[in-house]
Amino acid sequence: MDLLAIKMRPKSLKDVIGQKHLIGENKVISNLVKNKKLFSMILYGKPGIGKTTIAIAIAEELKLNYRLLNAVINNKKDFDIAVEEAKMYNGLVIIMDEIHRLNKDKQDLLLPYLESGLITLIGMTTSNPYHAINPAIRSRCQIFELKELTCEDIKEALYRAINQELKDIKIDDECINYIANISSGDLRYAYNMLEVSYFSFDKVITLDSLKNISNKPNLFHDKNDDGYYDVISAFQKSIRGSDVDASLHYLSRLIEAEDLDIIFRRMSVIAYEDIGLANPNMALKVEACINACNRLGLPEARIPLAKTVIEMALSPKSNSAIMAIDEALNDIRKGNTGNVPNHIKTTSPDYKYAHNYKNHVVKQQYLPDNLKGKRYYKPQNNKNELILKEVNDRIKEIID
Repeated sequence: MDLLAIKMRPKSLKDVIGQKHLIGENKVISNLVKNKKLFSMILYGKPGIGKTTIAIAIAEELKLNYRLLNAVINNKKDFDIAVEEAKMYNGLVIIMDEIHRLNKDKQDLLLPYLESGLITLIGMTTSNPYHAINPAIRSRCQIFELKELTCEDIKEALYRAINQELKDIKIDDECINYIANISSGDLRYAYNMLEVSYFSFDKVITLDSLKNISNKPNLFHDKNDDGYYDVISAFQKSIRGSDVDASLHYLSRLIEAEDLDIIFRRMSVIAYEDIGLANPNMALKVEACINACNRLGLPEARIPLAKTVIEMALSPKSNSAIMAIDEALNDIRKGNTGNVPNHIKTTSPDYKYAHNYKNHVVKQQYLPDNLKGKRYYKPQNNKNELILKEVNDRIKEIID
């Protein structure tokens, strides 16, 4: 028996939910189909938003022969068969899922036929194709990004499924809203939840019965895909940007994914990279928070995490440390080094021992000659670094 998600898959573009920027009236994919012309393309976006549906609908509407393949699951023999089919039909559309995982052998097999036009490729991926897909494949394809489905899109699809396939279901608008919200834009997830509830509770659906199936949102946290890293990136950038509410939002998404390790690593990075010398004690507070979380575990760990993230978001910020070390590393990598001055070499009799001088500072050159006077550390305008600047300025006056 086909799943509801399969039964509801549209056969034409006009029945596809969402993606009107691509398949609406006079939009690019709609016009290609209208003009009976198809080019190789890559459709990318989050799971359950219509990539495979659009690919199949294109082939169906154009009445083209097509074969569904998965870059990981299908082996080279399957690809060989597809090539032979293409030769037999004088053309074939290959609809390929997880195209970002296509290995070199399969790429080498397909490339000449893509070049000749014998095979038209419609690839689907949840990863950013500009980063994840081999340039040789990417250069032969048009790239289209699919947008996330809204709650209204999901509700439209659910009502359509009820009217077409589940006519005897007992469900109210509140339950439909709940499914739409918890699905987080993944239509396949929404269909599956509706179908499971239909068969699990004798076709009578209540809010309590839905919560028995799932009370957690369908968060997009596949570690192999961009969505996971997007949330991590948004977490750091929200703290860096001092938006405490956004910081707590992305923290909550990572907590719901129960990924404490990545939270700990990212908080440690932020403490040194983004807060840095503007608030040096924050690194110690983050370490204390991590220790507390490891003792407490979830769900209690959310409390020290929230307290620390709030403080991090509202802390003064400085990236002077990372800017300083990156500039120094850049000099090294460009070969801009020079010889260690003779008087600070290991066996030099001319070295002046700083502790023998007032305030432990003595006039003495430390940088190589070609870097003399170079300033890597550039203090920023915050309370702590203004103090460091005064100290540094006094030292430089003596040693330079």
